[in-house]
Amino acid sequence: MRTESGSGGHDLRHHGDAEVRDDGSALVDLAVNVRADTPAGWLREHIAGSLSGLAAYPDGRAARAAVAARHGLPVERVLLTAGAAEAFVLLARALKVRRPVVVHPQFTEPEAALRDAGHTVDRVLLREADGFRLDPAAVPEDADLVVIGNPTNPTSVLHPAAAVARLARPGRTLVVDEAFMDAVPDEREALAGRTDVPGLVVLRSLTKTWGLAGLRIGYVLAAPETVAELERAQPLWPVSTPALAAAEVCVGPRALAEAADAAHRIAADRDRLIAGLWEFAAHGLRVVEPAGGPFVLVRLPHAATVRRRLRALGYAVRRGDTFPGLDEEWLRLAVRDRETTDGFLNALRRALTTG
Repeated sequence: MRTESGSGGHDLRHHGDAEVRDDGSALVDLAVNVRADTPAGWLREHIAGSLSGLAAYPDGRAARAAVAARHGLPVERVLLTAGAAEAFVLLARALKVRRPVVVHPQFTEPEAALRDAGHTVDRVLLREADGFRLDPAAVPEDADLVVIGNPTNPTSVLHPAAAVARLARPGRTLVVDEAFMDAVPDEREALAGRTDVPGLVVLRSLTKTWGLAGLRIGYVLAAPETVAELERAQPLWPVSTPALAAAEVCVGPRALAEAADAAHRIAADRDRLIAGLWEFAAHGLRVVEPAGGPFVLVRLPHAATVRRRLRALGYAVRRGDTFPGLDEEWLRLAVRDRETTDGFLNALRRALTTG
């Protein structure tokens, strides 16, 4: 592991949806980490039912209480946000920090938000040789804001909760992005709901598992004083009435049971994808394992060329070189169902044997 400063020339604003816009809209999407075939019909109907209340200003009390109950917390520890991305902006603008550190490779929006707010950001780069696993001792002791994803996008590494918790210090804010934790069976290694870790801020997103990226809904779990500080930085009525309706029902018993079932299906589909990928080891392909999220990270010589060939064959995958700590040999692949995976693996075989 090493620490570095500076942007390093990475495009921190590039996200997977860029692969499937415009001329990529007809491609089979393995670039975006939103669960396919969502939102479910019952969820769409529930959201549609909220539209009759659009004349009134949004009232987030019921949704906030539902999220608090889901994690066994008082409502004072919950803040609803317009997706996890808004939470990163609030943290960057509201908290008084001297030395923020982001653990990479990971989702780039936290660093982009910090830089936009005028902060100088240091990076701790996890190494491929270590399986991109966290060593808490690698984080500078004087860092007063540390950001880490778990499971981490794009590496799919699920860090032990105990290792992540060891990053906590008095006077330090520890931000753990758990946007994909509900795709992990039993949510093992989750810190959401913990109140014994000093300075802990957990971010959750409801857009990935439920296919609500266009609705923008997520939430923050933190100490009441941190929630109050972030809330003061929010605009009035930041979360729309339909998004609040979605939040309330997506943390209810039916949704939690469905998400738990989906997590086990994702794990089985991921195993099938990984097994198929290893068949291309002779081409230099390597998979980061063990994978814990609904996506996998692969290293492949000439990955940029292969990605272009895959597009010509009808498949979009996520380039990896926009993530600090990775280069142009990396690709991220979303986990899909068996039929989609088999079609992709056939296309990958053609892409690797062309030319």
